[in-house]
Formats: sequence, C-alpha cells, structure tokens
Amino acid sequence: MRDLDVSEITKNVKEMCIEANIFMEEDMKEAIYKAYDTESSEVGRSVLAQLKENMKIAENERIPVCQDTGMAVVFLDVGQDVHFTGGDITEAVNEGIRQGYTEGYLRKSIVSDPFQRENSGDNTPAVIHFNIVPGDRVIITLAPKGFGSENTSRIFMLKPSDGIEGVKKAVIDTVTEAGPNACPPFVVGVGIGGDFEKCAIMAKKALTRHAGIKGSLGSLEKELLDRINESGIGPAGLGGSVTALAVKIETFPTHIAGLPVAVCMCCHANRHKQRSL
Repeated sequence: MRDLDVSEITKNVKEMCIEANIFMEEDMKEAIYKAYDTESSEVGRSVLAQLKENMKIAENERIPVCQDTGMAVVFLDVGQDVHFTGGDITEAVNEGIRQGYTEGYLRKSIVSDPFQRENSGDNTPAVIHFNIVPGDRVIITLAPKGFGSENTSRIFMLKPSDGIEGVKKAVIDTVTEAGPNACPPFVVGVGIGGDFEKCAIMAKKALTRHAGIKGSLGSLEKELLDRINESGIGPAGLGGSVTALAVKIETFPTHIAGLPVAVCMCCHANRHKQRSL
C-alpha cells in the first residue's frame, strides 16, 4: 500500500488547468500543421494559418488558446494499492480546479444551478470520472471542454439491426449538423457499446488519446475521417478539405437488445493534459 497526500492531487490539477488552457498538446499542434500543408482551399489555409499563429501567441504571452476555458473534466485512474491521506479526494480535485482557474486568470464558466444560472466564481465543480486500476499509481487526465463543441455532441440508442452502417450515419449526421458551430477542424470522439452513460464517457475519454495512435477500429476511424473531410465544411466552416483532424473510437460490450453510440464533438484545440503520480 502506498500513501499519497491529496495535496499532491490539488497541486498537479492546478498546474494542469493552466497548462492545458495555454499550451496545446504536441499531437494537436502536429495535426494542425499537417492540416495546413494538406488543405486545398486558400480560405481554409488562411484559417489554419491563424490557428497556428494563435497557438504561438498563447504560448509566448501565457494566455489561453481560447476564450472559452471550458468545464473541467477529470479522469482519475486510481491504483487499488493507493491510500489517500490528508483529506477528501473529490474536494482535492476541485480545489485544484479552483486554484488553477483563479490564479491562472482563466475564465470561470460554471453556474452552480442549471436553472438559477449563478456563476460559481471559480469554475467548480469539475466533472470527475473515477476508475480503479491495478497498481499504486494515480493517473490524472484533465480535459477542459468548451461548450461550443459540447453542445453539438449527441447520443444515439440504435437497434442492433442498424449495425455498422447505422453507426457511420450517426457520426456523419452529428458532424454535418454541427457544421461551423463546433469550431472546425474537429476532433471527433466516438463511444460504441456499453449503455447510455458508458458510451458517452468513452466518447469523451477518446478525445484524450494521442491523435496519431489508432484504436482497435483504426480502419473505421480512417473511413469516417475521410468521409467527414469530403463534406467540404472546412476550417471555421468556410469550406475546404480539412473538416476534422482525427476520429477516435472506443468500444465496450453491450446488451443483446441495444447498440448505444455517442459522438463527442471537440474543436481543434482539443485541450488535455496527463500526469502520473
């Protein structure tokens, strides 16, 4: 058994909030540079050039890459041989969010009640997903999720008879409907299987996978990426050959009577950071 003081969780979450909002992950930077080189539309290339410049300004001036600094989504893979000391783990995560968004001068976008709409003032609470795994380490994956793209995400409770073609249609329809509202070029996370909530969590978690690493359905990821890029939506929705930077699919066993599918849309920034403690 390994003891881990929750103050370490707070410290790392705080730092990750600031880093994720200012410094884009290398895989996303590489994807945008590649998109610039392959985009066929001059207007599209102009938009991608602005995105490249925006990344540099954010890094050099230490300001957020996007004004919507998101709702903090945290995936915690907790080793079963870890013993937390010093307080409550959920509060420790939220304290890290509180410190990161306050001290990092990041926009606070969370309202404490969905109807009263009063801002919580510190971007808490976070959405936290706990997963117990073997070992004595804690892996923190933090993904600030903006709502321009989040609002265009969808869940489909398909019938088994809809099959893979039904899945493809669900993904393509979601992307097409999102259009410019989700700030293309997109990263598209897809969860297939499980149940209503499991497929949505998989789709959200899929977004944090390195853009260059294929999943178990790599051929389907490529097919969907090609079809999305043939849509002509293009960067910023102004037309072009690069509508999406990546499609990432995760699967899980499901019930004989269902075929749940979630499509989680994300803008080009696709902010995420990961640390192991």
